[in-house]
Amino acid sequence: MLNRLTDSLNFQSEALALRSERQRLIASNIANADTPGYVARDFDFATALRQATGQSSAGDAGVQAPKLTMAASSAGHLNRNGQPAGSREQPDMNYALASQTNLDSNTVDMDRERANFADNTVRYEATLRFINAQVRTLNTAITGQ
Repeated sequence: MLNRLTDSLNFQSEALALRSERQRLIASNIANADTPGYVARDFDFATALRQATGQSSAGDAGVQAPKLTMAASSAGHLNRNGQPAGSREQPDMNYALASQTNLDSNTVDMDRERANFADNTVRYEATLRFINAQVRTLNTAITGQ
């Protein structure tokens, strides 16, 4: 019983962390809209959430590029995939394709980025509301009101 409660909260917390990371990426893309040569970055949220929660997808081809790891003098210095100890695994980043050609080779499409930013903001708020509702439900169940 307790496992089901913590699994649900862990899922929502992973989703919230990934939404936050995606918001940071989109904001970075918007901030660099006028930077010559800047390539917009993003990641597939559904795939990243499956990786973060440990769920596997039946539709995956099973062929993935190997991850390079960095040698360290102590096992505690670096976590897997070269991330600092205690950090979350970063989602696989994708480069955005240019929707129109620019002379400065910048691939940021402000209309797309604004739409992604607004969509991600709404979904971030929804995830927060789910977490608040779950905590409120747990609190009601514990106090017996």
